Amino acid sequence: MIIRKLFKFENAHIVRKCTSKRCRESIHGHSYRVEVLLEANSLDNGHMVYDFGLMKLSIKELIDSFDHSVSIWNRDDPSYVLAMKEHSDRWIMLPVSPSAEQLSRIIFVIVDKFIQTNQMINGEGDIKVQSIIVHETDTGYAQSFREDAFNKKMGEINLRDIKFSDEIRNEWSDTNMYNKLINGIPFINPTSL
Repeated sequence: MIIRKLFKFENAHIVRKCTSKRCRESIHGHSYRVEVLLEANSLDNGHMVYDFGLMKLSIKELIDSFDHSVSIWNRDDPSYVLAMKEHSDRWIMLPVSPSAEQLSRIIFVIVDKFIQTNQMINGEGDIKVQSIIVHETDTGYAQSFREDAFNKKMGEINLRDIKFSDEIRNEWSDTNMYNKLINGIPFINPTSL
């Protein structure tokens, strides 16, 4: 069975080396919609794959980190990187160019690690991320699956190489959340929402 939760955020980027001149040379933004699709072969004690209420907690916080921020490729021009950091409190440094394709892979890796380290307490079963869909516009989206997210030919994504600005981290309910995720420290779901 597959469940889907939709998240939204506003984000700016430049996608270097792409064909479109506007896209590769000018910072611009999008109203992104992100679909997180989870799958399982069994249901929890509430007869759910994973409680939607739980998805509105840490997963939402992690995805919301991209809202009103600028996504920066760590191999972009150093003067551009410095300017973005100096003129924006909210930025995310990425190990790959921030195209819709790569954002779908990045979000897949982040959510996948969260699901792996989440300490299930309501009889949840073999939950896995089925795919992540990132809608960059109303008419265009990228969808990544497990084989895409961890395909080094598409660019290696290591959680340690994703850096969130202090402003973003300070807004998290647990400012150490991402370090826990990187280090595999279990997230414990609340017993009641």
